[in-house]
Amino acid sequence: MADDSPRSGLTHVRADGTAHMVDVSAKQVTARRAEARGRVLLSATAVGALRDGTVPKGDALAVARVAAIQAVKRTPDLVPLAHPVAVHAVEVDLTVVDDGVDLRAEVRTADRTGIEMEALTAVTVGALALVDMVKAVDKHARITDVRVTAKSGGRSGDWAEEAP
Repeated sequence: MADDSPRSGLTHVRADGTAHMVDVSAKQVTARRAEARGRVLLSATAVGALRDGTVPKGDALAVARVAAIQAVKRTPDLVPLAHPVAVHAVEVDLTVVDDGVDLRAEVRTADRTGIEMEALTAVTVGALALVDMVKAVDKHARITDVRVTAKSGGRSGDWAEEAP
């Protein structure tokens, strides 16, 4: 059996340097929440089409919201060392702003490990779906600033990004 003790304090790296999934079976189940945000930068034409409801492919914001929610449930399939967790709630907000769309996802669970990867996956896939929906209007759409902005629950406690 391989030595699973971490090397250099890295929890996902065995003593021999190979990556592995951390065993969380002994951890307590606690309520956990994570929030992530991101932005899709768009041209004025694309912003106008979103505001006017004239995006050629249809309701881009609704498609992006549903894609984000679906993505949360697929996170362990996309992120190799992410644990499958029971997702209890997902909220996705998309706000059209003058230079694009701000995305926010909040994901909640009661489980043994955090849910930050799920929140990040929601924002990222929602942004990708949005880009796909508006690419006929704006070929230069750009996804930026994807990050975890808050988390709560678990051993490491609560944390929130400071407001700019």
